[in-house]
This record gives sequence, structure tokens and C-alpha cells, in this order.
Amino acid sequence: MSSTPEGLGVRQVSRASLAETVTAEIRRSILAGDLKPGEEFSLRTLAANLGVSVIPVREALRRLEGQGLVVNEQGRSSYVAPLSHEDLHGIYRLRRQLEPEIAARSCLIIEDAELARLGEVVRTFADPRLGVDEVYDAHHNFHLALLAPAATNWDVTTLETLWRAAERYIRLAFSARDAEPTEHSRRGHAHGELLEVFCTRDPDAVTAAVLHHLHDNEEIAQGALA
Repeated sequence: MSSTPEGLGVRQVSRASLAETVTAEIRRSILAGDLKPGEEFSLRTLAANLGVSVIPVREALRRLEGQGLVVNEQGRSSYVAPLSHEDLHGIYRLRRQLEPEIAARSCLIIEDAELARLGEVVRTFADPRLGVDEVYDAHHNFHLALLAPAATNWDVTTLETLWRAAERYIRLAFSARDAEPTEHSRRGHAHGELLEVFCTRDPDAVTAAVLHHLHDNEEIAQGALA
């Protein structure tokens, strides 16, 4: 027999799903800059502001630490992970080890229909009406789709971790450049060039293109951080 009161039409929220909701909200606050790099906060203060107990907040902070967004010190308040040139370079160093090799294999097996679909996605990158959230989501999904045909579950898990760690830097870079009249067309052009190389199905050319793309993105992010 169900324990849900009859007629409400809803199910009880599990602790796990509540922790996911809390994680998403704290993560959003960090990425939006509402919680600043280095800013301290306590479990109880966060829990009170979110209207939940400390249990899902503690789990959320543990997850966010694994994403490189929060630092949890034993017996002390947690704080938003600082931004640094060294961490950013470390993230991209690891990405350069993984993404070109996966891309070189993926370009040989990705379907023509998927390449055509991604061509439509690229055209949206040049739309100046897109906000930073939409830009980042489209950027993330575009790169995942390019690599997915050759990526294992472990590849995706590792890449998602690196992409999440890089997200604050990428958002900073995008938002800092959005006021430039040519930025949206530059973004579309850069990803269009990458897609064109994938369409050649030449692994060596794809490897070089992905390395070039990562190098350019890191330079833009490093510049924005400076």
C-alpha cells in the first residue's frame, strides 16, 4: 500500500534527489558569481538559506568538491574554490591528453546524420541572443556529441569532471567577450572549422584541430582570468 496521501498525485522526494537539487542550486550560485571565489560559508547557513537540513547540504558540498568548485576543510567552514592560472592550465593539460585521441577515433565512426545535426547546432553559436547559460550548454553538448561515438563510460565520466572544473573559467571567458561585436561570429566560426575537419574523417587532421581548439580556448580563458 502506498504511503502517499490519496489524491495528491505526487511522490515523496528521496534524500538522494534532494541532494541533487541542492547541489545544482549551489553550483548555479557559484557559476553565476553569487558565491565568489574564496567566499566562506557554513553548513547551517547554507541549509537555512536553502530551506533544507544540513544532511543534503553536506552531501552537495562533497559532490561539488569532487567537481573542483568547493574546498571542504575538516573542522572549518567550506569555501568556494579559488580561480588560478595553474589550475586552469592543469585542467587543459589533462584535456589535451584525452580529447584528441578520442576524437581521432570518433571521426571515423560518427554518423553523417549526426555531423549534419551538429552543423545546425554550430549555427546557433553565432546567435547574439544566446545567454551564457545557453552558450555553455550548447558548447558542452556539441563537444560531447563529437566524442561520444568513441568514448567509453569512463571516458565520459572523466571528461565531464574536467569540463565541470573548466566551466567557471569558460563562462568567465565567454561573458567577458560577449560585449565584443565579433565574438558570436568568432565562436560559431571556430566550432564550424572544427566540425569541417571532423567531416574529412582524417584522424591526424582531427587530432591537430582538437589540440588547436583547446589551445585557443585556454588562451581565451587565461586572458579573461588575468
